[in-house]
Amino acid sequence: MHANQSMDDRSKRNTALDKRLEEIGWGLFLIMIGVIWLVPNAQVPKGIWLIGVAAIMIGLNAVRYLNGIKMHGFTIALGLLALAAGLGSLFGLKLPIFAILLILVGSIIIVKPLLGKKG
Repeated sequence: MHANQSMDDRSKRNTALDKRLEEIGWGLFLIMIGVIWLVPNAQVPKGIWLIGVAAIMIGLNAVRYLNGIKMHGFTIALGLLALAAGLGSLFGLKLPIFAILLILVGSIIIVKPLLGKKG
């Protein structure tokens, strides 16, 4: 009984932490948008918004990983896509974002069963 209760307590703590992390991520996202809107357009490098989105999504999943919480593959894929698009825009490259998205989603679909994940 004690071991099951300990696992249940850990699960509840992880669920609560994951919810707080989601809230922090949304807060960072809204603050980032507000700050970018306050700065004149000419001073904001192209692609910086996408790089910020990527940092938040990938960072959120890194914190999940470090705390033993299941990462969300979809937000990792979106974060990587946003990073690629943002860096491409920053350096003046026109990337085929939709094709990259398809590759990322397809990769997740393939890797998930190989790692023994369900659903």
